[in-house]
Formats: sequence, C-alpha cells, structure tokens
Amino acid sequence: MDDAGGDILPSLGRVRLGDLAAVEGLASDSYKICVSTLMQSLAQYSAAIIQLPPADAALLRSGLDSTRLFFHQRGYGSGEVVHLEDDAREWCKTSGYYADPQMWLEMYDYRPGITAREHNGAMELTPSGLPDIFSVLGKVCRDILDAISFSLNLRTCVFTEILDNMPLRGQEASSSVLSACCHSRPSFEGAQQHRVASPNDSQLLMFSEQEEQIDKTLLTLVKSDRSGLYVKDLHARWILVDGDLGPHDIVVYPGLALYQETAGYVNPAVHKTEVGNLQGYRFGRCSLAFKLTPRSVARLSDSEMGAAGHGVDTQFQVPIPVTDFMQTHHSADQLFPKNNELSSRAEQDASSNSTTKKKKGSTRTNSLPPSKRLRLEAQRVLKERVQDIADGRGIKLRFCNLKECESHIRSLHSPCENIRTEIGWPQGVPFVHPHDLPNKAKLRFLETYEPGWTASQQDELSFTEP
Repeated sequence: MDDAGGDILPSLGRVRLGDLAAVEGLASDSYKICVSTLMQSLAQYSAAIIQLPPADAALLRSGLDSTRLFFHQRGYGSGEVVHLEDDAREWCKTSGYYADPQMWLEMYDYRPGITAREHNGAMELTPSGLPDIFSVLGKVCRDILDAISFSLNLRTCVFTEILDNMPLRGQEASSSVLSACCHSRPSFEGAQQHRVASPNDSQLLMFSEQEEQIDKTLLTLVKSDRSGLYVKDLHARWILVDGDLGPHDIVVYPGLALYQETAGYVNPAVHKTEVGNLQGYRFGRCSLAFKLTPRSVARLSDSEMGAAGHGVDTQFQVPIPVTDFMQTHHSADQLFPKNNELSSRAEQDASSNSTTKKKKGSTRTNSLPPSKRLRLEAQRVLKERVQDIADGRGIKLRFCNLKECESHIRSLHSPCENIRTEIGWPQGVPFVHPHDLPNKAKLRFLETYEPGWTASQQDELSFTEP
C-alpha cells in the first residue's frame, strides 16, 4: 500500500473495502492511496483484489459451501443444456440452472425479481444465502465505481443513472446477476465427454473451448474455492489472478460496459478459466460471480467523460442503448488485436530509429525550416516523456491535436491540465505543448531531456527568439 504512488505495481493491487468507501468532506490520504492502487492495478493487470470485512467474507465462504453441496446433489440431464450466448435478447431474464458443456460449466443464476422454476413448473431449489450475498456484493461494486469516478474526476455517483434502482421498484427485475458456478464437476457428463488429460498430467493446463472472454458488465466480482481464473495484463500476458487469495479476498475486474461508459479509459478484462487439473476434486471448481450490469432501459454515453475534460474518441461519441449494446457481439480480437502490443513496440522502435536518423542529418528533416523542425522535436520528446510516466502509473492518455490544444489553452479545465494532475507532474516544471514554448525555451527543454541535442543540431539551427 505504501508503494501505491510508485511507477509499477509488482503484483495485483490489494485494497481494503473499508478504506475504499467514500465519506463526506475532503478525500483522506489513505483513500487517495487506495484509489491509486486500484486504478493502477486495473490498468496494469485488468483486475484487483478487494479485502472484505470479516462478516462479509464469512457470508461468501458459507455461500461457496452451499454451492458445492447444491451441484453435488443435483443430477444432470442433457435436456437442461443451454448455450448461454445463443439468444442475446434474453440477457436480463436468465434465472435458475444452466449448463454449457463447451465451457465445462454449470451455473445457477440468482436474479432478484425473477423466480426460477423447474421444467415441471415447481419452484426451483437454490444454493442458500444468495439474496444476502447479492446485496453485499452489489454494495461493494458501487463503492468501487465511486472510486473509479473519483479517479477520473467525474461527479459523485455518476454511474447511478445507468444502474438498477436500489432497492428495486414494483415489478422490476434486476439487470445484475449473481451466478453460483461449478466447473468440471466429475458427475457432469459434459465434462467427462470433453476430458482429454490423463490423471498423471498434473502440469497440463486446460481451458474451455471458448477461451478468451469479455464480460459485458460494468464490474465483475469473483470468489472461488480453487484458483484457475486468468486475466490478460497490459502486456498481453496471462496472469493467474486468484492464486494467492486470502479468506477475505475477492477478485474484481472491469467489463465492456464500463469501457464504453468511460470512453475507453478503463479497459475491459480479457479472461479465461482453467477447467482441467481437477482430478481428485469431487466437487470440481466452485465459484460465486457477481456481475454488475447497467439497467436495460439505460444508455451508455461519453457525456460525463467529456464534461470532465477528457478527450473522447469518435467511436464513443454516439450514445448506445444498453439493450442494443448487450445484443451486439464483441470479440477480444476486435477490441485488442492479438499483435497490437508487438505492433506498438515495432512502431516505437521505428520512431526511435527514425529520430536517430534525423539527429544524424536526415535530408528530409533538414529541409524543414529550423523553427518547424525544433517544434516537432520538442513535441516528440515531450510526448515520450509524458507517455513513459503515464505507462508506469497505468494512466491512459489521449494527446490532443494542435487545433484542439489551442482551445484548451484558453479554458480553465482541459485535458492538458487533467493529465498534469493525473501523472503527478512536478510543480514548477513546464508542462505545455511544445508549440507554445518560445524557441529558447524549446532548446532548454530538449537539452534537459536529451543532453547533447543542441550541439548535434548547432549547424542547422539559426533563428531569433519570436
């Protein structure tokens, strides 16, 4: 926790829920540290660990015990198999028992406002404690959203407008859902049919056929009795996020709806679950997953992000009805191409090589007017310097173009000012777009961050102060 203000978190951030709860008045230092740790962890690992109070943690452990017993005692019939993504129009109506052999998964969905029933019409039995767990985890998610809004300089409770009423009104049904899940239960015929690892393959990791998944939620909370949840980090590496959980810990990761609502500033987690290596476990791998989802009649919009001074890309500028959003297919490859990290590094290397060539006397560069070339070089160095700091702190930046920046300079609240605040730019050190600096100041700027630059360009630069 004391290192939260550092550049890189060595592992998933872990914060106490009690320290993350907002209170009236000025934000305390401990609150700021917790929010910083949470946001850095979400940026670097697309997940974080929340430490629950003892009473809430005990409730979840009891729920997991009940979940194991529920699936252990339940029979399985092929007629109950449901491919959960077959009908996206039913996303807010799921309730009761479902099974998906492709994912080696059984689940029981608890959704307030909808009563689950058996095929014969009788009321279906449920794992115990789900209503209380739903209430607790719903409050946890709202506290986390408030922390995210604080970090993004959004209004308090800005996400409330797209969430269900609390409590629900009249005949309303919840858009959010609590799922009691069981992977690879030995008595589940679907898992037996797909099991290909031998009992001696203790080191073989196996995953479901639908490996990479992205939840269309705002946030997902997961508590399991065995490790096996993997999330892709900032560098496209798979990280086991529940391998070192304490009895009070629960994993949180953002979903696609939060990505849309924050105009891309909070990336969704790409995740997968290990379904092999459970030989000898008579109950399989059981977990509780709470998915905080926007209400079906809401619209996802970037308006609050724009009002807070954040730059918004074109793809987020058109509001999307939640119902349409939930029925649209989104794949990990579409959002994050598999080679985007390698491409990014290649581009950076190419940029670096290009800069080196320029310093050695590129004919094309030297043909530019000295003042123009100086401005471009200063802008390049500033961007690289700021981007390095932002990457280390897990902050997503959007650099404005020249025309946008000219209007930002005249406003009190601008993306430039927000970036300065977010990355903790030192007081007294100029942080302006290089085209706003006088020529002599540009030279001092370049010499500070790239010693020797002036000498290497001395023969080419001859101009007077504007």
